[in-house]
Amino acid sequence: MRNAKRIGWNLLPPLTFVIIIGLWAAAIPVFKIPPYLLPGPAGVFSRLISDAPQLWENSLVTLTEIVLGFGLTLVTAIPLGLFIALSMLAKQIVYPPLMFLQLVPKIAVAPLFLVWLGFGIESKVLLTLLMTFFPLLLASISGFQILDTRLLFLTQSMGASWWQTFRYLRIPAALPVIFSGVKTSATIATTAAIVAEFVGANKGLGYVLLRGTSTMDMELTFAVLVVLTLIGIVINYIVEFAEWAMTPWERAKNN
Repeated sequence: MRNAKRIGWNLLPPLTFVIIIGLWAAAIPVFKIPPYLLPGPAGVFSRLISDAPQLWENSLVTLTEIVLGFGLTLVTAIPLGLFIALSMLAKQIVYPPLMFLQLVPKIAVAPLFLVWLGFGIESKVLLTLLMTFFPLLLASISGFQILDTRLLFLTQSMGASWWQTFRYLRIPAALPVIFSGVKTSATIATTAAIVAEFVGANKGLGYVLLRGTSTMDMELTFAVLVVLTLIGIVINYIVEFAEWAMTPWERAKNN
């Protein structure tokens, strides 16, 4: 009975998508929506198959931008968050310029990246890094500061070294908060790469999306949106798996 309930619970997300697609297909003839405004699911699925080589080739470009930009965010935001969380001097000197950088509209500086770095992948990676950096930085600072100071005093009184306290106390306390920031940044990463391609690109899913809308090819446009949704889902599952693998104590708590 418990297994049947768990299977039924896991089937709810795909069932929701099936219902949405069914409503989408039914709404077109009911409301007489023309194809140039909203194509049917069958037409979009057909373009996914017929344009698969083009979509795959441009998906690899966009995925490369996402992986590189988000990867740079992971290796810079988390250590910097630790540095700011543990150092009052860093909080006073490093944090204000970063806050100022966050307040600058990212879309406004995107053309500057094109001027400085050209139309290659570098400008897209930099914009992805810029848009995903701050949410993870804030989560990292909060995560590393969340530990109760009384626990620190307790471990010090028991003779624990700085590394032992950091490894067995501070990191486990910080990881759930950090992963909330990772999830937020991972969601933004796909959007950031597409926005960067909107500003200036000759390949990538953002470029194909602009081309589809400019020619009123709604089936191609929706096919790109489906691919982007699938990319977002895959990235989200990868992050969820990483959190599951790196926080075994949370699994034990949930069980």
